[in-house]
Amino acid sequence: MTLNELKYIVAVARERHFGRAAEACHVSQPTLSVAVRKLEDELGVSLFERRKGDVSVTSIGEQIVSQAQRVLEEASGIRQVAEQGKDQLAGPLRLGAIYTIGPYLLPHLIPGLAEVAPRMPLIVEENYTAVLSEKLKQGELDVILISLPFDEPGIETRPLYEEPFVLLLPSSHPFNQKERIGVEALSRENVLLLGAGHCFRDQVLEVCPDCLGKSSEGYPRQTLEGSSLETIRYMVASGLGVTVLPCTAAGAERFSERLLEIRRFEGEPPSRVVALAWRKSFPRPEAIEAVRQTIMRTRLSCTRAL
Repeated sequence: MTLNELKYIVAVARERHFGRAAEACHVSQPTLSVAVRKLEDELGVSLFERRKGDVSVTSIGEQIVSQAQRVLEEASGIRQVAEQGKDQLAGPLRLGAIYTIGPYLLPHLIPGLAEVAPRMPLIVEENYTAVLSEKLKQGELDVILISLPFDEPGIETRPLYEEPFVLLLPSSHPFNQKERIGVEALSRENVLLLGAGHCFRDQVLEVCPDCLGKSSEGYPRQTLEGSSLETIRYMVASGLGVTVLPCTAAGAERFSERLLEIRRFEGEPPSRVVALAWRKSFPRPEAIEAVRQTIMRTRLSCTRAL
């Protein structure tokens, strides 16, 4: 059993395809296939079910691939210790963030982290929670910024701050005559939403299930979706409807006051908790702590530190 063989089975499990796994490992497909079969023979079990055009991981294969990932991680940790002189704040850190957090937190995080850990540049990826979660578990990312709840085996989470939601309106909207808006009022509005796959869309629909489907009068509701919060902001500014945003993303100041207004919700506002998540086996806990402390020092306006 070699580290290369372990790397190959992890790649096959991730890609669900021997050809793509070989490409990712920079070897020929026959080389990879022979190595995988050799490991299966050595272990006496089948790790993969092979079908034309499709590969799936067996039940025992999932356990072995998971263990292989941990072994590879530990081996990588040995190299990092040797190369970095035991300095956990030296060397790149691969950080993922969901689309509704990254653009609003990273401009504060990156310069702050550069001050406390100048030898630890961030390699950043934005994506959906499900994609980031998989990449974290596979060791392609070191730490991710997500919204709770987030419960995955082998993953540690640490809440950072609570962020209330606010209502973004065209400046001509009648709601601007009020100081605060009741959540129930949204059921009578065209609420612009992110597309499917965004966890923030699901959080908004938890607050306002009537924002999708029929209006309060029983007529089909016009549902307009944006690919990003920035796109939705422009749609609101053009008068297509209203939207709910995390407060850090509201940004009405980016437009003339004659285009957009922000209103808070009545009572206890809906909110989300932003957190860090990383593998429990990750060998650089000081790097995670440096990211956490830097975020806590940013003191984002409108959020409550946890």
